[in-house]
Amino acid sequence: MTQLTMPDRAAPRAADSPPVAGRDSVDLASAVTALEARKTLLAGAVAALNAPDRLTAGLFEAALADPGARLWPFDLARVHLLYGEWLRRAREISRARQHLRSALAAFEYLGATAWADRAAAELAATGPTRRPAADGAGADPLTAQELQVAELAAAGLSNKQIGARLYMSHRTVGAHLYRVFPKLGISSRAALRDALSQRAG
Repeated sequence: MTQLTMPDRAAPRAADSPPVAGRDSVDLASAVTALEARKTLLAGAVAALNAPDRLTAGLFEAALADPGARLWPFDLARVHLLYGEWLRRAREISRARQHLRSALAAFEYLGATAWADRAAAELAATGPTRRPAADGAGADPLTAQELQVAELAAAGLSNKQIGARLYMSHRTVGAHLYRVFPKLGISSRAALRDALSQRAG
């Protein structure tokens, strides 16, 4: 998650540190720009949800297209989720899956388990997706690291617990799972155990 650092104007400068011209104003401007991007993203989503159906998709697309939205990955994922849910109910299944997968990947990456579960449930509700062949033929192979992460996740460990065990950050764990899910033809953490058993069988 992007962290915003607001200048602390009350903090005295060190005697041997000369003031840097314009630094505080640049920091403040960057923070304001980032906050404006978040406001645009969330206001766009609220407008989309309250608009007539014929306008909803366009408002969601406009909100997601703002480049500043990437500064707020959790909020961006929530908007992808909301849009995906709306698209599913509008029976735009293919487009719904795209946004739900984006939301799921981001929530997994951020370790937001409850939100990931919600996104996974919505994705599952779009119907069956591609699954690997029962004998593993034609399925994309998992790397050794991906397999380790997948097995620990299937055993019920959180991203942070897996990261501590494998000496990697929880975000790296989430990134591995993001690649593992499509390789196994699944859309949620809950399906990992069965998918790994089928692959090994």
